[in-house]
Amino acid sequence: MGHVVRDMVPEGWRLGGTATFAAVQAERLGLSVGVVTRVGVGLDLPAALPNVTLACTPSEESTSFQNAYGKGGRQQRVIGRAGPLSAADVPGEWLSAPIALLGAVCGEVPAGMSGEFTSPLLGVSAQGWLRRVDEGGRVQSQAWEGESFWRGADVLFVSDEDVGPNSDQVDRWTRDVPIVAMTGNRRGARVYDEGRWRSIAAFPAEEVDPTGAGDVFATAFLVELHMTNDVAKASRFASAAAACAIEATGIDAIATRTVIEERMDADASVVLQ
Repeated sequence: MGHVVRDMVPEGWRLGGTATFAAVQAERLGLSVGVVTRVGVGLDLPAALPNVTLACTPSEESTSFQNAYGKGGRQQRVIGRAGPLSAADVPGEWLSAPIALLGAVCGEVPAGMSGEFTSPLLGVSAQGWLRRVDEGGRVQSQAWEGESFWRGADVLFVSDEDVGPNSDQVDRWTRDVPIVAMTGNRRGARVYDEGRWRSIAAFPAEEVDPTGAGDVFATAFLVELHMTNDVAKASRFASAAAACAIEATGIDAIATRTVIEERMDADASVVLQ
């Protein structure tokens, strides 16, 4: 659940956003996938995501981002925003789906939405609640002071970039959520589970486009955790999936299970420790 995004690139735009990357990764892992989102009338989402079931509410415009990567990390600018989502946008039977991921990109999912789901495995991507947009459309990190968007979550996903200078929030999340996964781009990830932090390195990769790597990590983690109930296995699988995903632009390199497992077999040293 979250906005699909038009990521603006020199040649035009390509589809992005947590909902997009998560849906494609889950579908390529063999799952039946539904996406709750909003887009403008000019975006043909059924054609862009042909293997995904859509609960898509029309909006005057689609959420659109400009992303720039440099030595200081990613700089983002919002140049369009679709309308907010609500519980009424979610088909009733989807609220108990075996796996659910709330993936707001810029505050469009209500903070209390996690309490609506009865899914056995609920993931929340913190990113969209930890962003504010200034008058020029520039995205900046913020501390969250509203209702607990992570209430009822089984796993919370966040990146070092999302947290920014507000690292004191992490302690609150680890008190309230059983598993917290914090990704750090090329530095790999840290995972909090059963009262302690453990780390996993990033799998070697030829980076082409890092956009969406954290979303792929989150999705692969949830799918593997659902299958194995093993945090270490889920972390390793997710790290390998993220490494595959950055080796082409957009969704092109998001991998199947076979490809991810081949990446894992090629480097047995990357483990959660």
